[in-house]
Amino acid sequence: MELHEDCERMLFSAEEIAAKVKEVARRLDEEYAGAMPVAVCILKGAAFFFCDLVRAMKTPVSVEFMRASSYRRAARSGLLQVDENLSFEPAGRDVLIIEDIADSGKTLQFLKAYLLSRGAKSVKTAVFLDKPSARTVPFLPDHRCFEAEEGFFVGYGMDYAERYRNLPYVAVLKREIYEG
Repeated sequence: MELHEDCERMLFSAEEIAAKVKEVARRLDEEYAGAMPVAVCILKGAAFFFCDLVRAMKTPVSVEFMRASSYRRAARSGLLQVDENLSFEPAGRDVLIIEDIADSGKTLQFLKAYLLSRGAKSVKTAVFLDKPSARTVPFLPDHRCFEAEEGFFVGYGMDYAERYRNLPYVAVLKREIYEG
């Protein structure tokens, strides 16, 4: 597969992604055996991972969507924006938050506490990409596909200024693109 000209290098191929998503789905099936969790997609970045993950699961799930972001356009603003108008009632439910990337940990930490405060029976997290070096709060995802440290990552739903989401692989964006 040809690498997009704005990318420095490929991190994970489409084939590697598919294999890891299936592996996480299998672990979730074991964890949620006999239950019907509500899988919550954090828009927009997690959409690709979310769809592939819930389709790979054998466990019946209901699906919901939330918006949460600490980014404005291209750069991290540091301000967490969460749409707290839920279209589902979390009380008494097993909730699985599905997110594209765990970097600072603030968004996922907040969402987990928020859903528990609304009466969720349990709240677990599944992230496509874990970036522990960027953590600013003590947070550890329950499930992850990959870990990566340095770089600005795009593809498979992750973007820079709403571009590159549709790349079938994950790559490191060239520094001059996001710093230029």
